[in-house]
Amino acid sequence: MDFFGFINTGELPMRVAIVAPPYPLEEAPAPPLGVTYVAAAFEAAGAEVRIFDYIVSRYTPEKLRAQIDAFRPDVFCGSSVTLNFPGAAEIVCEAKRHRPSLITLMGGPHVSFSAERTLNDYPGIDLIVAGEGERTIAELMAEGLNPEKWGEIRGLVFRRNGRVVINEPQPFIDDLDTLPLPARHLLPLSRYQALGYPISIITSRGCPYSCIFCLGRRMVGKKIRLRNPSLVVDEISEILSYGIDRINVADDLFVSSRGKVKEVCDEILRRGIRFGWSAFARVNTVDLETLKLMRESGCDSVSFGVETGNPEMLKLIRKGITLDQVRHAVSLCQEAGIIAHTSFIVGLPGETADTLRETGEFAAGLGSLYGYHFLAPFPGTTVREEVKKYDLEILTDDWTRYDANSAIVRTSALSPEEMNRFVADFESEIAKVWEEMVQGYHDRTNAPGVDMQVEGHFRMKLVYRLLSEDLIEKWGAIPAPDSTESTELLQEELCRRIVKATGVDGGMVCRTIRGLVEKGYVRPAISGGECLWHWTHNNRVDHPPMKSESAADIGPTCS
Repeated sequence: MDFFGFINTGELPMRVAIVAPPYPLEEAPAPPLGVTYVAAAFEAAGAEVRIFDYIVSRYTPEKLRAQIDAFRPDVFCGSSVTLNFPGAAEIVCEAKRHRPSLITLMGGPHVSFSAERTLNDYPGIDLIVAGEGERTIAELMAEGLNPEKWGEIRGLVFRRNGRVVINEPQPFIDDLDTLPLPARHLLPLSRYQALGYPISIITSRGCPYSCIFCLGRRMVGKKIRLRNPSLVVDEISEILSYGIDRINVADDLFVSSRGKVKEVCDEILRRGIRFGWSAFARVNTVDLETLKLMRESGCDSVSFGVETGNPEMLKLIRKGITLDQVRHAVSLCQEAGIIAHTSFIVGLPGETADTLRETGEFAAGLGSLYGYHFLAPFPGTTVREEVKKYDLEILTDDWTRYDANSAIVRTSALSPEEMNRFVADFESEIAKVWEEMVQGYHDRTNAPGVDMQVEGHFRMKLVYRLLSEDLIEKWGAIPAPDSTESTELLQEELCRRIVKATGVDGGMVCRTIRGLVEKGYVRPAISGGECLWHWTHNNRVDHPPMKSESAADIGPTCS
């Protein structure tokens, strides 16, 4: 008996391909947690699963078709947030065009609240799994994905006889400990490690608050469901076994239960596990004792969503906090030795030049690290669904603009241009400091720590290109007629090729490639008179690619 009672019949396993669609690397995406939960649910139900990860590799239709032909899946799944939904939906539709027999489905927060529109706009998508998907997946698999049974499974949206059918929602899973651990072994973790991104975990699901700009309460429910702290630390130990040393707790509200936080931290300390971690919290849920225990167990930063420095707007957006609570939470973090990050939203309903000025003054006076992003009224949020109640106009449904990096709304008092200018003025001060650091780097006048920061930024930009342009795959096939040829010489040739392809300084390229090789993220495979440099899968199990999975799949970008 497997997850949620699915009985494996012993027949040939169903093959399921899950796509992690492209997402801007500049946004520092963590390895996709939702995708790995979905993959784990399919695996627990007896499926053979592959993840096609296009977050840390280049996507082309040719590569997708080659991967489909190699794996020959029965089911093709996509998951996305609003920002990368158009690309994700097009990939799913391309898979359907290439292999019409595929059952195609999508899940995630965007399609959960725009399911009917998605099916109407994208005929290549057969099914939507709305909301929390693990139980729905288990029931689908138990029925062999038989379309005649779709009407009996809660949480599904699909077409029947030319119309969209929306089933009753699936109830939330009360016992999260019944879920299999995320299938991170299916991700190309070495690529994420090369970028230095942390791994995300959750210790709970649910949020009792009702902020009008957030999907949390609707997507995972208002009741907080806690995982067993011992199982949480088991998962942490598994993550660390990959050579990963940084974790982000991605709960909507980590410090929802101080008792739970204490149990998790105590278990980390009891096992003697050492790693750095961060978490999200609310300013009205933290206390000094809890923060000190978090710090002792490795937590070094906590992020608080403050949103605005105007008290009346805090009430309007139903944030449920006060400015005094913000000040107190930041001071508690400082006393506990934890870095406090505070974030603010520009373009909330009723925003004016005065409210922006108040927010700017309040943020600058906190003594925390802080930053701004723009309101993105996602499908399913109160602010979008009830926009007529607010002083707000949504200017576009171009989902690719829902990245919170520019204004896509206006209020009666502020234009999007004025909102953009407010953030640009703030960022210009940061840019001036950065330009001075870069100039000092070139002039050799910086302190060593500053130079390390600048060098790290340049290295990160190069790794972005190596991944997003598939440069290791494209240039990593090097003739090696002598099987004993020095790896150092082959590495030097790879560096020369990358320098020619990118125009990046040769010293930077060589230092970056050397670091990737030393850490085991990139390795050579020599056979048949050729050296094939490749990204490793992860640091626990290495799966060198066949040539047909690497350089041969890099085709022209046109379809």
